[in-house]
Amino acid sequence: MLLFFEDERAPAHRLAQASGLTPHQVERHRFPDGELKLRLPATLPSQVVVLRSLNDPNEKLVELLLLATTARNLGAQHLTLVAPYLAYMRQDLAFHAGEVISQRVVGDFIAGLFDALITVDPHLHRVATLAQAVPVAQPLVLSGAPLLSDWIARHRANALLIGPDEESAQWVAQAAQRHGLDFTVCHKTRHNDHAVLVQLPPVDVAGRQVVVMDDVISTGHTVAQATQLLLAAGARSVDVAVTHALFAPGALELLRKAGVGEIWSTDCIAHASNQVFMAERLAQALAQLRESAKSL
Repeated sequence: MLLFFEDERAPAHRLAQASGLTPHQVERHRFPDGELKLRLPATLPSQVVVLRSLNDPNEKLVELLLLATTARNLGAQHLTLVAPYLAYMRQDLAFHAGEVISQRVVGDFIAGLFDALITVDPHLHRVATLAQAVPVAQPLVLSGAPLLSDWIARHRANALLIGPDEESAQWVAQAAQRHGLDFTVCHKTRHNDHAVLVQLPPVDVAGRQVVVMDDVISTGHTVAQATQLLLAAGARSVDVAVTHALFAPGALELLRKAGVGEIWSTDCIAHASNQVFMAERLAQALAQLRESAKSL
């Protein structure tokens, strides 16, 4: 069975169709004081999959606590969380005394509720593997880069792929190599959440169709600055491809003002820019987990 919430109905049904799981929407009620009441099916099969992408995560983490605990009481013996976007991964180190290492806290929280986790392009920095961040028995990481690369190849022949910073290098390289596209990355210096300095790499972009690729876009400042520099350097066009379309308030307007043309994203986070759907790949991952579980 696949459990999902109303706001993720569309991706849930795509995943159910691709995986052969029976979808069931979790009933959700909010009391006047803000507390939540959930209702699951009266009985559950031994294996249950929960789809919950963790953008706007704070309330969703409470949902997972209520859902997973109740699912165990209703017969579920193995719980898999499909969280295409995984929150609280950036804070993996205490930079000042007393700072909470939220990755460790939230990772342990999820691992205490679920047996398996599937996520897409988690925002890991100083942690090498998903298992270190979220110590579930069966962690599995997917990437949106190959499918975004397929989309770009169909819509921008011979595009030049550019990552907005060095952290995106491996991800952009994976996308470029899939279709033999040129790629490079910018250098970024971050001063705070809204102030960054971007420097273009030494590459000729004149007349090129450029696609800026990233795993996540939140405020849009880095991509906007890169776009302005690319257009000033003679790029024919600048489009954006991203796995996680977080887009904080004002981000889209900032990108459009900078000169971005098309914005393409996966459906890891529901957004009007969604063009690439992860259901088939997520279904393959679920099948892979089932096979690996047989050998445990």
